[in-house]
Parts: sequence; structure tokens; C-alpha cells
Amino acid sequence: MFTAMFTAMFTAMFTDMFTDMFTVDDQAVGPHDASLDHERLVLEARDVEFDWAELPLHYVPDEPFSTHVLNVLHLLLPAGEEFFVEVFKKALPFIKDDQLRLDMHGFIGQEAVHSQAHSGVLDHFAAQGVDVTPYTDQIRWLFEKLLGDRPRRSLRRQHSWLLEQVSFVSAIEHYTAILGEWILSAPAHDAIGTDRTMLDMLRWHGAEEVEHKAVAFDTMKHLQAGYWRQVRAQLVVTPAMLWLWIRGVRFMYSVDPQLPPGTKPRWRDYFRAARRGLVPGPMRFIRVVGDYYRPGFHPSQLGGLELAVDYLAVSPAARASH
Repeated sequence: MFTAMFTAMFTAMFTDMFTDMFTVDDQAVGPHDASLDHERLVLEARDVEFDWAELPLHYVPDEPFSTHVLNVLHLLLPAGEEFFVEVFKKALPFIKDDQLRLDMHGFIGQEAVHSQAHSGVLDHFAAQGVDVTPYTDQIRWLFEKLLGDRPRRSLRRQHSWLLEQVSFVSAIEHYTAILGEWILSAPAHDAIGTDRTMLDMLRWHGAEEVEHKAVAFDTMKHLQAGYWRQVRAQLVVTPAMLWLWIRGVRFMYSVDPQLPPGTKPRWRDYFRAARRGLVPGPMRFIRVVGDYYRPGFHPSQLGGLELAVDYLAVSPAARASH
């Protein structure tokens, strides 16, 4: 009993110490004026379910390359979004703005469901005899060990590391918002006959990424992580994302039982798929990623919100979750 009481008092004392020790903005930096109320959606975690029993291995018909580019999402996101959730749970006690705290709760709920949904695809791969654990184990190490907690550090250094973690999440979320807007406006997948369940899953997820595109950025600014930490995080995340995606596609080719042994992805496969609208083209990233480095940038300046709201109103999985 005394141990429990002491632990509770100790935790409360250090929470208060942390809160007083590190300055934060008293308001979230996102839009607060009435003219931008459309950017202040109430974020909800939708309890979606997907049935993968009929999912073909190449769910973009006759397009193993495009399929495996999309498959990298399933490889990265279960561990990645678990990391997002843990970081934002740790950041919550330092948030003084009620609106931002509400947004963070919605963000945490949505990201937890995203992780579970993509894990379901990995379970389907395993049931089909496709072992992706050599790659996903590395991704889990990346998020849990390399970017995870560092409890042996001093309290001040732990808080500094939390700011780094939040900044990394904000930088990654910039990419997920770009990808979300792209998949919502990619009619080529409808035309070619991409598996309807997979397309709904990707668009539901993409729509929610667009919905909460500003939350991580607002949290970073609220905690006064600083402009240079914002820039530094993106300078790390951009090449890391490219490297992980290239490695992920190559890995999926190596375990794909329907491809001839030794088949490898080629850059011309990427440019061909991008021209057809089946994967995002390089200019989409170059234009929008560059915006992140502008001192006055805010994710509300990105587009896609109307597309996201409209899709969530018709998404089979989202509608079934109500």
C-alpha cells in the first residue's frame, strides 16, 4: 500500500516538475479563427474491419511493382504507428491547450486502429506462406530501440529526446498526409480494378491521415521543439523513408512466390507506374516536402481535407463501423 502511495506521489511530483521545467505555448499553433473551422474536425477512431480472405497476392492486377510499393505501407506502419501512439501518450501531460489535447486523443485512437488494420494484412501474408518477419523485425527494432525511450538518461535529456521523437513523428506525418491525399485522388486504381477491399482500406487510412495531418506538427510547436529541430528531423526522415521504401519493395520481390526467381524491381518500373497514376510520382513529393522547411509552414496549407471528409462518408469500412 505504501509502495503504491509513494509511486503515485513520485509520479505526480515529477510530472509537475516536468511541466514547470519546460516551457510550452499556451495555445495550439493550428487554426483557431472561425474562418478556418473546417480544419478543426473532431477526430474519431473508427472501429473498421477488413476481410482479406479473397485478397490476391497482386491486388493491383498484373502490377507486382505497384502492389509491392503499396505493400511497404503494411511493412512499416504496424510498428511505426505503435511508436506514434506511445510518443503522444508521453507528450500528453505537457499539453496546456484543451483543443490540442482533444486532437491528440483523436490522433492516438486513429493511429492505434491503423496499426491494427495493417497488422491484419501481415497476418494474411503469413497465412499465405509469405514470411515478411525478416523485414518487419528490423522495422520494429528501428522504432523500439533506435527511436524508442532512453530511460537511463537524466530527466532533462529524456524530455529533450521526447521533443526529438515528436519532431520525427511530425516529419513522417507530413509524408502520410501527402500519400493520403494522393490515394484519395488516384482514379487509375479504380480503372485498373485494384482489389476493392484493399483500396477501401488504403483510402480510409489516407483520409484519416489527411484529417489529422496537423496534430503532430501542432504538438511539436506547442512543446517549442524549435525550427531547427523541425528541419533536422525532416532531413533525417526524407532519406530514411526513401531507403526503407526501396528496401521494402526489393524485399517483397524476394519473397513473392508468383514472380520468377531472381526478379528484381527496376527504376523504369517505378516511372512507368507513376506515369499511369498507380504510384505517386516524384514531383508530388518534391513540391510538398520542400514546403515543410519554410519557417511559416503549417499543414493546414496542404489540400485534401474535402476529399477526406467526402470519402469517409462513403467508405464501406467506415460506414460499417458506426
